[in-house]
Parts: sequence; structure tokens; C-alpha cells
Amino acid sequence: MNELLTVENVVVQYGELTAVNGVSFSLNAGETLGLVGESGCGKSSLGRAILGLEKISGGTVLFAGQEVSRLKGRALKNFRRQAQMVFQDPFGSLNPRMTVGSAIEEVLLVHKIGANRAACYKKAAALFQDVGLSPDWLRRYPHEFSGGQRQRIGIARALALEPKLLIADEPVSALDVSVQAEIITLLKRLQQERGLAYLFIGHDLAVVRAMSDRIAVMYKGKIVEIGDSDQVCENPQDTYTKTLLSAVPDIDAALKDA
Repeated sequence: MNELLTVENVVVQYGELTAVNGVSFSLNAGETLGLVGESGCGKSSLGRAILGLEKISGGTVLFAGQEVSRLKGRALKNFRRQAQMVFQDPFGSLNPRMTVGSAIEEVLLVHKIGANRAACYKKAAALFQDVGLSPDWLRRYPHEFSGGQRQRIGIARALALEPKLLIADEPVSALDVSVQAEIITLLKRLQQERGLAYLFIGHDLAVVRAMSDRIAVMYKGKIVEIGDSDQVCENPQDTYTKTLLSAVPDIDAALKDA
């Protein structure tokens, strides 16, 4: 498999607080790496640092062989097309005064994908269909949708630029179990169809396992265990991983029904 993302000894600091402390891992094209840990362990800071949304204090992030922190101009814009984020709170990431269709069209226009607004609207309609929403809803506002529907909108917007990597930061944690399963099923289908790589961030090991090929367990800014999903969950080596497993709910039934 082709290595798409390489994280080497990355450190993220906020003043005297070290949120991420020497984290290293790689992610192949088309693969899902789950990053799991409790709130405050640094996993969201790491996700944002990979995209250049947080400054790294040490280490390097390589995307397709290029160091992200050194990208400028056209190269930086191209990286931002290829690496996108799906946020935990889709409502907070959508402008309440803008229709959801306009939110997607704006992304396309900024990156000059589509000759005009009509072409961008057509692309937005296709994206809506792809995530299981009616194109007739493009002129609605964010408050008119449920939490699960808003997350589908967030996914559609992230896919608009046809990225190679999606960093999904707790994308289902605010949803009930049945809707979580629907979103996981959707993400898996989109991955198969588009060859996407995912860094799937979460605190619920059952959800992360259902989504991931490999799992990295993060605790107090460091990765304490990493390996194949089944290996980590069925034969955990670290005490903290064992603690996470002891709190795992059963999501399998919901996934079967999704």
C-alpha cells in the first residue's frame, strides 16, 4: 500500500501545556487508522496539527512526501484540497445564515471547481445524493436538519474537493447509537467508492473498532499502543487500553441494522 501520511515525533504545545508529546504513526492510502482516547488526551489537537490548523512545536507531518509546515501558496492550497476535516459538531461548523447548498457551493467556488454557480449547484446536488440526502433540501438552513442529517452535510462538504484524506474528529459522538451506525456505514461505503484514507478520532473504542483497520490508543499526549484493530481489542498490551475495553458498549447490533 502507498503511504499517504507520515507523522514523526510530533509535539503540540499551548504555553507550558504539552497536548501532544512525540507522536509518530503512518497512514496508507485507502486505510482507516482509529485514534482513540479520553477527552483531553490530545487526539483532536493532533488531528488539527496534521492539517496545519495548529502549530506544531516539534516533529514533522509529511503528506504524500511533502512536509506540511513548509507548504505555501499553490502547494498549500492543493494540500487543503486533498486533506479535509469532518467535525464533531456539524451545526457549529455551518453558517446558520447560509443555506447548506450555498455552504458547499462556496467551497467549490473558492477552489475554482465548477465554471459557475449553476455547475456548483449541480455538484452539490450530486454530493447530497451520495450521502443519502435529497437535493431538494439544498436551499434549507442548518437548523432545519437533525443531528445525523447535519453530519451527512458536513461529510458532503468535506468531499466536495475530492480529498484523499479525511480526518474525522469525533464525528458520531453527539449522535445516538442507531444514527452512529448509519454514519459509520456511510463512511465505509464512501471509502470503498472513493479510495479515501481516514484518521478516525474517537473516545468510544467500540465505535472506533467498527470503523478502523488499525487502532492507535492515545493517553496523556502519547500513543501507548498501536496495532491491527482486532489485535488491540482482543489482546491489549497496555493497561489504559484494557480500561477503555472494560467500558465498551455493544454497537454490533446497531451496525447490522444500519
